[in-house]
Amino acid sequence: MSNAPRNATNEAASESGKAACGPDIQADIEALRRDTARLAQQIADILGSKGDAAWSRAKSNLEGVMSDAEEKGREALSAVREVGDNIAGGVDESLKRRPYTTLGLALGLGFLFGATWRR
Repeated sequence: MSNAPRNATNEAASESGKAACGPDIQADIEALRRDTARLAQQIADILGSKGDAAWSRAKSNLEGVMSDAEEKGREALSAVREVGDNIAGGVDESLKRRPYTTLGLALGLGFLFGATWRR
């Protein structure tokens, strides 16, 4: 006896489910699918445009960094040249004033570099 009310309830639910899946629900589901597809396309467009803007900003920042690095490289090269010129000038002056001392110093430095390099 307890099964009879359950069967009646299941049949009623089944009938109401069939009635609920009528053409109105199908049309609503189709409209929801179209709206979802349109929303997904709009989101993709927004992300695409923001991605392009972010790329252009990153590219301009990279160009700025490269320009700064190039300028710093030129300054460093200029400083190295200046130091090299100063060393060369100092060696020339030392050779004129104390040739044997300069020669001994050069031999000693060469020996130290050679011993260090060998290890």
